[in-house]
Amino acid sequence: MRPIGRVAKWQEGFALSRVVMVVAVLCLLAIGAVLVQSLIEGSRIRQAIDDLNGTTAAVFAYQDRYGRTPGDDGPAATLAARGAGWSGVIAGDVDGSLGVGPNQIFSGDGESGPFWQQLKAAGFISGDPAIAGQAALPDNPWGGLISVLGSKMGGGLDGNKVCLSQVPGSAALEIDSELDDGAGASGGLRATLGSEGANTNPSNAILASPYSQESIYTICYRM
Repeated sequence: MRPIGRVAKWQEGFALSRVVMVVAVLCLLAIGAVLVQSLIEGSRIRQAIDDLNGTTAAVFAYQDRYGRTPGDDGPAATLAARGAGWSGVIAGDVDGSLGVGPNQIFSGDGESGPFWQQLKAAGFISGDPAIAGQAALPDNPWGGLISVLGSKMGGGLDGNKVCLSQVPGSAALEIDSELDDGAGASGGLRATLGSEGANTNPSNAILASPYSQESIYTICYRM
């Protein structure tokens, strides 16, 4: 017979090895979860950069074809004459500027809704051009919206800009670093401090502090 003491030690050793195995599996699962989350976030950042650059490219292509900025194009008779795909597309006021202020950007008011309608009708982006207002605005990778701004923001950044709401701080910093200077208060990409779950309108005030990973931002990139 095996001595009782040896059996007890063998059982203790077996139990300890099982605990070690369980801990090792849990550690591997935790590492895997972190890696998956990192891949997902990296994919979202890449998609956001593509959205910013793609919108800019679509605007230039539209201007090259029609000689006007999407959203400002019109009048309605001119749009309707382009074909059935333009039915229901709202015309802009054709004043030579994109009429979208900070309080109109994420509501679809002004020329923000027509901007997306006209790009869709022209075939430069996908989607139903008949959908108007806020519903015409595309979603971004973090559940916020993509829209455009014609007025100044972030300490006086002028020109037409494409904006994303509800962007996490770490993502905002990475996007800014790749496309601009990595600082939300300067350059061609400016940021406004936002709130979780809200499409915060861009502000003309300069971002007071560096990007924080714990914060949410609306970022706008000059096209």
